[in-house]
Amino acid sequence: MRAQLARVDAVLVQALIAAALSFAHIHDIATAAGQDGWKAWAYPVSVDLLLVAAWRRLRSGTGKAAAWCWFVIALAASLGANVATAGLLDLADVPAWLRILVAGWPAVAFLGGTLLAHSAPRAAAVAEEIEDQEDEPEPDREPSVPALPAVDSPPERPATAAPTVSVPAALVAHARKVAAEHHTRTGTPIDTTTLRARLGVPVPLAEAIAAHLT
Repeated sequence: MRAQLARVDAVLVQALIAAALSFAHIHDIATAAGQDGWKAWAYPVSVDLLLVAAWRRLRSGTGKAAAWCWFVIALAASLGANVATAGLLDLADVPAWLRILVAGWPAVAFLGGTLLAHSAPRAAAVAEEIEDQEDEPEPDREPSVPALPAVDSPPERPATAAPTVSVPAALVAHARKVAAEHHTRTGTPIDTTTLRARLGVPVPLAEAIAAHLT
């Protein structure tokens, strides 16, 4: 157990040293290319983030072609900065092509990070959807309820005749005038609902008056 922890600690220390040196080299190249202040510190962060995003896509096992492409681009940017600061390049007089590469790197890194983070292959999405469906528990089936025996409905009572409503003769005469005026105006006989609304009487009385008008 102690040997394993010592080995992990050694690897971690080595990784931190390599990351710090690479970070500093990229910062020096960005500064020499005219990117001063916080911008020079943002370049190594951008390169490292693109490396991590590409490595995560490679570890996921999907879209390896795109992951390898962006991993090589980020690795070339990191190695190029490390080699350039080894004395092979005059940092006091950086060539124009390097200035162009440094200035265009943010757009390249943004494109690569966006494609790696938001363009998951269709197969992976379908596989995740299938796994989610398999993990969902099946709904409990409702117990079947035995059908109840049919019960004979009680015999219907015979409908009783509606009580006769007496209608005053004066009201019938007034209703005839209203019906004649409605027929003259609309060309159609007046119905019971309209007659009831015009006279302002209850429904039974309106039906009785309409019976007298027919």
